[in-house]
Amino acid sequence: MEEEKTNKNLGSNEYVAIKALEDGVTVIGVTRGTENKFLHTEKLDEGEVWLAQFTENISAMKIRGKAEIYTEFGEIRSGK
Repeated sequence: MEEEKTNKNLGSNEYVAIKALEDGVTVIGVTRGTENKFLHTEKLDEGEVWLAQFTENISAMKIRGKAEIYTEFGEIRSGK
């Protein structure tokens, strides 16, 4: 039971969906802590969708290229 409580406090239930509007959109997961480091990189082609969740390891994401980002707060468009 204690383990379940601990796991619930790590990260969050916040998901984001990223839809590439062009080939070569890059999604980069950035770590938590005193030194932020790139943890994971994913390349998307036009029309591909990536579902991601913030966790105890990932505290930020960087999206490079034209994409639609869907969050609980609404839709954001990246790129020019």
